[in-house]
Amino acid sequence: MNNAKYFQDQINIAKQLLCWSAIIFPVSISVGLIVVFFLWLLEVVTVMRWQHLWLIFLLPLAGILIVWLYSRFGKKSATGNNLIINEVHEPAGGIPLGMTPLILFTTVITHLFGGSAGREGTAVQMGGSVAAQFSRWFKLDKQQQQILLMCGMSAGFAAVFGTPVAGAIFALEVLYIGRIKYDALIPCLIAGIIAHITCVSCGIHHTQYIIAYKGSSDSFFPHISFDLFLLFKVIVAGVLFGFAGFFFSQLSHFIKIRSRAIITNQWLVPVVGAVLVVGISYLLGTFDYLGLGITSPNKYGVSIVTAFKNGGAGNFSWFWKLLLTAITLGMGFKGGEVTPLFFIGATLGNQIA
Repeated sequence: MNNAKYFQDQINIAKQLLCWSAIIFPVSISVGLIVVFFLWLLEVVTVMRWQHLWLIFLLPLAGILIVWLYSRFGKKSATGNNLIINEVHEPAGGIPLGMTPLILFTTVITHLFGGSAGREGTAVQMGGSVAAQFSRWFKLDKQQQQILLMCGMSAGFAAVFGTPVAGAIFALEVLYIGRIKYDALIPCLIAGIIAHITCVSCGIHHTQYIIAYKGSSDSFFPHISFDLFLLFKVIVAGVLFGFAGFFFSQLSHFIKIRSRAIITNQWLVPVVGAVLVVGISYLLGTFDYLGLGITSPNKYGVSIVTAFKNGGAGNFSWFWKLLLTAITLGMGFKGGEVTPLFFIGATLGNQIA
């Protein structure tokens, strides 16, 4: 009797997994293809800005356009990731499909004209928006809608960074801090893998970060040793990274709240932010802190890639990226926070090292 019950349970699990795979597959493929288009656009506008630097002077006008677009077409979409998180906790069909083209277009505008922002926030919002639309088409119940929205977030994150496992973990942790929704674990992982494969199949090549290692050349495995003093250094560095992340979060929130309290005209908020971003860049004598910051057109510029080399970052490169990104995102422009945080962590790590 127990063996029969066990066998039946395994059949039910297999059926459920196949059912979820059938639901997740079109969602993940769709999100993956949209992210492919998004990443291609980002590459195009980044090169365009490098080649035509005068575009950064149009950043104030870009900010006004973004405010107009969200006031005209945004509706609930203006709350961004918070809307998706709220819908996961309490599904109410409130994520419009229009969130996808709106956040995609405004993020591309931000990068074209020199805003300092990332990309994962955009990918997550697009993933959540697409998943919400599919949940309406499939007429899923409340619990299924929750899981599918998390799958959409996982697919977006996985596709934009090429990290399917991290995408699944992100979708699980960002919604339930300190807890994991185990029934969503496998669906989120499947969604991340399919979206990642879709991106790779379309020719997307994610940046590889190479760490130079000087080890034994006559062994397949590197020499592994334990260094207590090095461990202590890593712990200290980890604390400093944590403070940097906390400072970025607090500064972004402070700028967002204070700028809207001081500048009563909402149209002027991104204009002032744009003037600050461009002005600070000119005062620093470099435009390395604009855009994603993964690579730099300048041979001696600062970027995430150069941070892995000696002398690849200045003493305060991490701070300037932190400041400009906080101003960009806090004053009305669109994009993500994770890639700028990679830049902040990499350049700060370069200096700590």
